[in-house]
Amino acid sequence: MAVSKFSDVDEYGFKREPDFDYQSYENIMSSYYTVLTTRSIKWQHFSKDADILSKPRKLKRFVRKGVPGPLREEVWMKSSGAYRMQQKEPSLYQTLLRYEYDQEISDQIKIDLPRTFPDNIHFDQYKLGLYNVLITYAHHNKAVGYCQGLNYIAGLILIVTKNEESTFWLLKVLVENVVPLYHTKKMENLITDIDVLSELVRLRVPDVHKHIADLGLPWPVIATKWLICLYAEVVPTETALRIWDCVFLEGNKILLRAGVSIVMQLRQEILATDDISTLIGLFRALEKNPILMDCHKFVKSIFKLPGTLKRAQIDRLRREIYEQRIASKQKDS
Repeated sequence: MAVSKFSDVDEYGFKREPDFDYQSYENIMSSYYTVLTTRSIKWQHFSKDADILSKPRKLKRFVRKGVPGPLREEVWMKSSGAYRMQQKEPSLYQTLLRYEYDQEISDQIKIDLPRTFPDNIHFDQYKLGLYNVLITYAHHNKAVGYCQGLNYIAGLILIVTKNEESTFWLLKVLVENVVPLYHTKKMENLITDIDVLSELVRLRVPDVHKHIADLGLPWPVIATKWLICLYAEVVPTETALRIWDCVFLEGNKILLRAGVSIVMQLRQEILATDDISTLIGLFRALEKNPILMDCHKFVKSIFKLPGTLKRAQIDRLRREIYEQRIASKQKDS
């Protein structure tokens, strides 16, 4: 039996499942290592020679092809606007650390800490930092407070940046600017975007949409975790981070593009399911799916497979779906 040259722990410290497909991964990585090396060299020249924000077209092109791990903190902070936010209130995080916190929120965060990435061998060293980020943000933004899902987002940011303060600012820019009203109690925009995703799938692969409906699987069951965790704990770690590279720069439409691309690429597998439990199992196993393991190919696909997907179209769908929901509530009352 051949022995894989890859460890049973990935580069971020996550343990691989016993049934991890090392052969498929080795085939993918044999070409991806070349991509990583080439992109790393080009990024080194780009980040040294210019303010990356001064060349937006080049920045978008570079980001879509992947940000090297060592540069992610800097690129995410600058491309998302988090760095500018921090410059306006440079002492905010340290000030928040000194506050007295809501005990109920503190207790809830402490309950969730052990549940956050239990399969990561390094995560114990990040738990205090993650608690600090989550409790300070809950105190800072009382409309959001603490919502399950934020622990996975902040936890993964912290693993990448290894910097509490940067993690706080990146979490803030995501929750307030990129996906506003996803993590509030009513989750208005999250609910709307799940319906938007469903409609985009219906328009692009109507047979798949009909099959899912016929099997009786609601879209909130499929997509709530996708969107509320921004694909963390949903797809392979590097794939999630490649999606985030684009999200920090281009915004929440990337999340919808990723969702549509997943469904389109799994079309045959979805149509082959004949009961709801098998379909649920397919969507719950995305971390192991070779299509999602090939992060470079997948991220390329999110800009091709869904076709034209302009922000104006997304905003129109959001308005229509929101208005339909309000009209339905008024009718019911």
